[in-house]
Amino acid sequence: MAEEKNNQAKQEQQQDIGQLLKVRREKLAGLQEAGKDPFQITKYDVTHHSTQIKDQYGELEGKTVRIAGRIMSKRIMGKASFCNIQDLPGNIQCYVARDSIGEEAYADFKKYDVGDIAGIEGEVFTTKTGEISVHATGVTLLAKSLQILPEKYHGLTNTDIRYRQRYTDLIMNAEVKDTFIKRSRIIKEIRNFLDGRGFMEVETPMLVPNAGGAAARPFETHYNALDEDVKLRISLELYLKRLIVGGLERVYEIGRVFRNEGVDTRHNPEFTLMELYQAYTDYEGMMELTESMFRYLAQTVCGSTVITYNGMEIDFGKPFERITMNECIKKYAGVDFDAVESDETAKALADQHHIAYEARHTKGDIINLFFEEYCEKNLVQPTFVMDHPLAISPLTKKKPEDPEKVERFELFINTWEMCNAYSELNDPLDQRERFAAQDAAFAAGDEEANHTDEDFLNALEIGMPPTGGIGYGIDRLVMLLTDSPAIRDVLLFPTMKSIDK
Repeated sequence: MAEEKNNQAKQEQQQDIGQLLKVRREKLAGLQEAGKDPFQITKYDVTHHSTQIKDQYGELEGKTVRIAGRIMSKRIMGKASFCNIQDLPGNIQCYVARDSIGEEAYADFKKYDVGDIAGIEGEVFTTKTGEISVHATGVTLLAKSLQILPEKYHGLTNTDIRYRQRYTDLIMNAEVKDTFIKRSRIIKEIRNFLDGRGFMEVETPMLVPNAGGAAARPFETHYNALDEDVKLRISLELYLKRLIVGGLERVYEIGRVFRNEGVDTRHNPEFTLMELYQAYTDYEGMMELTESMFRYLAQTVCGSTVITYNGMEIDFGKPFERITMNECIKKYAGVDFDAVESDETAKALADQHHIAYEARHTKGDIINLFFEEYCEKNLVQPTFVMDHPLAISPLTKKKPEDPEKVERFELFINTWEMCNAYSELNDPLDQRERFAAQDAAFAAGDEEANHTDEDFLNALEIGMPPTGGIGYGIDRLVMLLTDSPAIRDVLLFPTMKSIDK
């Protein structure tokens, strides 16, 4: 019985919505028949935005302004009405009276719907209740909304619809719009920081014959004009290093990369990566740059070197902790891998600690599995985890005093990996051997292994200076600085499964 009532209520609601949508289309048809088609209007000269009027009320009071935006509410009161116009930075009330805009224009205005886009010209004043408003002397319908916005007081709360219809989400949820405005500012300030250090922004190919530079499965496609299979890049690394070989000593790129992997709160198959490379420095130089940049972004964008994420304070003002990967495992798992001499012993330790591994895995792989299991969850404050195993770092320079390890670090904040950096391997002979090992790993079933890149090896043979390099996940950084719970909340159009699947 209850189910029948629910179904009946849904049917009635759908009928009501259908009738409302029909009325909107009829209104548009009436406007078009009267020669007032809003879609024929090509421009509207805007002089001010809502927040500008409010912030500069002292000098704008009594002066004429022209604003434009979406009607978010409307209150008809006989010969005079109020509406609220929402533009990019905020919203403002408008007073629309018949005697001020004319009888015909007022009759048209009364037929406007919430969601319509209007331009309003008028004088700035304050109502009797003290609200800064615009007294309209002219109203222009700029676009007719043929759909119905979500109910005002409940907003748009269905997360699936929010992500699929980001345009509606931006209209209804001011905090969402603020997040993406802040994202834009974060990227702008990253550029300002790097430009101040003499870095040059570049662009490199997205479609590549060999997708290297990271451990990930690529997306594959076919280039019809060349009749060649190509891949979408998974990293920016190998092309940027070619530019270091070419003499561009400090380069960076902010761009999309594509990894054929799952979707969760911190991963999206298409995401924004920034990589930078600096000649004549090493991973120590990358640590200094990273710490300085994160501190700069927190202060500049958030107004403080102490930020809050999910109720927890994260302090960028203090020196970032530094710890080696093996020290970290010893601290949190009680296992000293510096004393482990063979792959067999490492696997036995994994068995004892119930850590799953594959037959092809070496000691270096087991170390990484231990780190992921025991350490990452404890790294909340900014921490550089250094000196990774050689086996999991095919593009990194070995530590001279310990060739089983490499000069590499990952920065962890809030238990997340925020960036990955190396002293870049510039020995072409060593790099060829590493590529061969990666080819063997791929043949053994590792779908994320790199492949030999002959052109990159040729570049290294021409000669690459000692270089420090690093990659940052921009989306994850934006999550942190905007206190956003999921990567989908900082991607305008996240990857979603098709509705008809």
